[in-house]
Amino acid sequence: MMKVRKMNKKMADSLKQKVIFGSLFLMLFSCEEATTPKPDAFLRLDYPKAEYEFFTEQNNRFKFEKNTKSEIVVDKDGAFKIDYPLMKASVYINYRPVENNLMLLLKDAQKLTYNHTIKADDIKESVFEHPEKQVYGMFYRVEGDAATNVQFYVTDSLKHFVVGTLYFYAKPNFDSIYPATKYIENDMMTLMETLEWTN
Repeated sequence: MMKVRKMNKKMADSLKQKVIFGSLFLMLFSCEEATTPKPDAFLRLDYPKAEYEFFTEQNNRFKFEKNTKSEIVVDKDGAFKIDYPLMKASVYINYRPVENNLMLLLKDAQKLTYNHTIKADDIKESVFEHPEKQVYGMFYRVEGDAATNVQFYVTDSLKHFVVGTLYFYAKPNFDSIYPATKYIENDMMTLMETLEWTN
């Protein structure tokens, strides 16, 4: 009985050694470049080079350069949006007259941005000034899964106040919409830089 147990232990030890040496042999001599699984598909994010043309707001209060690949859609109340059908996004433009209410308009524009602090990772502000054209404002970049990632307002502080807000027609996901956001952000900055009051 004792001999049988010793024999089984020897066999087990021998089998263990063979498995260990076999595994080491396979690891040493079967080294190939590690394969990594590839995702099913990537979105093609080659956007056309931006070309601009002037657009005058329907009530002739201001004009600016817009991307020729975008489309203007005017609402009944005179507000309008700049549509980007390929990116499923729109920049909503709202005009408000300044009538002894500049502080309230500024407060509302800032409130619109800072309502996104719950979902935002960071909010970056850039002051905008174009004294020759009497255009002053603020540009906001909202990082994170907020409903809108780019906003701005401009005013002459006497008569005109314009707010612009970017929205995508999809659930907010900052990483996936980032390339489109950057593309449209450049257009929004061009809008601010070229904006002129026309009356």
